[in-house]
Amino acid sequence: MRTRKFIGIIGLAALLAAGTAAAKPGPGERQPLVLAAGAHSLAAKGDAIWAWGSDRYGQLGDGRRPIGTTPGQVVALNGVAAIGAGRDHSLALKQDGTVWAWGDNYAGLLGDGGGHDRPAPAQVAGLGPAAGIAAGAAHNLAVERDGTLWAWGENLLGQLGDGTVIDRSVPVRVTALERVDAAAAGNAHSLALTEDGAVWAWGDNGYGQLGDGTFSSRTEPVRVEGLDGVSAVAAGGEHSLALRTDGTVWAWGRNGEGELGDGTLENRTSPAQVPNLNAVTAIAANGNHSLALRGDGTVWAWGSDASGELGDGGGADNRNAAFQVKGLDDVVAIAAGQDHSLAVTKKGDVWAWGANASGELGDKSTTSRQKPVRVARLGEATALAGGGGHSLALGGDGTVWAWGENHAGELGDGTPLFRAEPVASAKVKGVLALAASTNGEHSLALAKNGDVWAWGRNQTGQLGDGTTADRSEAVKVRGLGKAVAIAAGDYFSVALRKDGTVWAWGNNYFGSLGDGTNTNSARPVQAAGLRAVAAIAAGDDHTLALRGDGTVWAWGENHAGELGDGSTTNRSVPVRVAGLEAVVAVAAGSDHSLALKRDGTVWAWGANTEGQLGDGSTTNRSVPVQVAGLGAVTAVEAGIDHSLALKQDGTVWAWGANGFGQLGDNRTESRATPAQVAGLDSAVAIAGGDYHNFAVRSDGTVWAWGMNGEGQLGDRTTDNRLSPVRLTGLPFTDQ
Repeated sequence: MRTRKFIGIIGLAALLAAGTAAAKPGPGERQPLVLAAGAHSLAAKGDAIWAWGSDRYGQLGDGRRPIGTTPGQVVALNGVAAIGAGRDHSLALKQDGTVWAWGDNYAGLLGDGGGHDRPAPAQVAGLGPAAGIAAGAAHNLAVERDGTLWAWGENLLGQLGDGTVIDRSVPVRVTALERVDAAAAGNAHSLALTEDGAVWAWGDNGYGQLGDGTFSSRTEPVRVEGLDGVSAVAAGGEHSLALRTDGTVWAWGRNGEGELGDGTLENRTSPAQVPNLNAVTAIAANGNHSLALRGDGTVWAWGSDASGELGDGGGADNRNAAFQVKGLDDVVAIAAGQDHSLAVTKKGDVWAWGANASGELGDKSTTSRQKPVRVARLGEATALAGGGGHSLALGGDGTVWAWGENHAGELGDGTPLFRAEPVASAKVKGVLALAASTNGEHSLALAKNGDVWAWGRNQTGQLGDGTTADRSEAVKVRGLGKAVAIAAGDYFSVALRKDGTVWAWGNNYFGSLGDGTNTNSARPVQAAGLRAVAAIAAGDDHTLALRGDGTVWAWGENHAGELGDGSTTNRSVPVRVAGLEAVVAVAAGSDHSLALKRDGTVWAWGANTEGQLGDGSTTNRSVPVQVAGLGAVTAVEAGIDHSLALKQDGTVWAWGANGFGQLGDNRTESRATPAQVAGLDSAVAIAGGDYHNFAVRSDGTVWAWGMNGEGQLGDRTTDNRLSPVRLTGLPFTDQ
């Protein structure tokens, strides 16, 4: 097989025509690649991918659909050689030549033959070893190592180049082309660079973006007029760019915002040179703007500046001629999103500018920037709560702080903005206790006067305010009376009243409210037949109550035996957990349960697929079994499918699932028996989230570990942590 030089979209040798520079890393080093799309961004450093911004369809690829204002690592994907970003989907090319896709699957975009969105990478079907990839708004291209070109996704205007207008959910070959070196994809048109330096185009041609002298759309490739000696191509929304080997840039197609850089606003059906621009090593285009990287490490921009994507700080004035983006030097890679731009410096720093409503700039904000800002790298509390993708902390003055995911207002700061560091939350003072739903995206606070306040997602009435409207600020739960404890389930909430009764509201499909029905309630209803309750806990869809006599009662979903009554039958009224007495504390995971007995032993029941029951097996249990090797325990907590215990000596122990480091043992393998959390002593309190955890030490410091894709650890990063890290930036902590 002949050796291919491949110089296209994030190629293996010369990096990226539409996104990175052809700069050579130092020995043993690989510069990061960047790509920007509609409202999300990707960066590849080493062989891993990091993503931030909008995740409406799962395009950030962490498997749990976060939205991040700081980078989070794409899960289960390594050995990466190239990346691609479409409007709402993402692509990766691995070093073994396989192509992977995730996010929106409209029109078969993910190439898996199906139509379901994917929040985690899945391999594209039917491709041989690939050398390069390109992602358009709703279609994709892949260049195989033998020089053939393949396409899939939307094809309304012929952008797949197979002679039809039929969408394709698996790749089809662009048969008219051979010996392809690079490809680029726009909104609905495609470009290919062949080995002889010629450029070919097909698809939408409403603005002349195919460069064949016409405005006629094409379902098969046509040659772009008058271009040869081309080394790279890039496609904007409806315009096209080519970089010649002499360092000049040529443009054609739409020019309403000056995106062709020729000093006019006239559309062009054939290429024209971008004046006063030379020694260019890389180009990028998207939406209605264009970028160029020169050999001296400077970045140049032109076209639309509606959101600051040109980086000139000039107040959203479009530019029809190239100008230098100030404040950037030693740049080795560039990328253009729909309304934002990215650059990577020789040191590996990533800079961004332009639109930022979905956090696509990765600077821990959602504020648009007209000048480049650096993409973020990613004390003392009296209470902590960990949700699915968000976290809560209670300051010593009774104020609430929150950080992480904020899809439905679960941070309670009155905005839908996602936070990688704590922000002031619920406008409730004098808070005593907090609770955060693991999957239901809502939060609870218990005030000193016994009132319960709620905010976030509310589609099943889990906020208890009599409505099903989401709330980004705290609302008071109606008709509850004086509460002394709270718990948050998946889409329901629970409160323990001062009189020892239990009340619940929200989703009741599995009987989780305990009132003998399966009817949702937007206001609290009493759990039937329970009195003298001392503590409560809520799992995804089941509830636990600890009575003053040391017995445990349970109700709700029971598919894995999480109610502990020896059956797998759901219960809409409380049933007693079999064989347990002298219990002093309870905790509930997604579908497993824990109890701490007075003698310091821990007992568990329910789902055990990840070893979360700690009995040395992965067998589900419908009655309690003792957790192996644990004694002198003073507190227990449960995550989705892992468990925690705090011992009298201040050590913390964990078992169960560990894919995100939630066991804190510097590994990612699950454990069916307890292991000590590394490097943590003198702990006095613990809190378990979905896939992350917190501990408070006797000196008042807060430590966190586990999943961090939404910034839920609060350490100003989105890096998962396999062992505890100290939180040094909590606003209420004296530094």
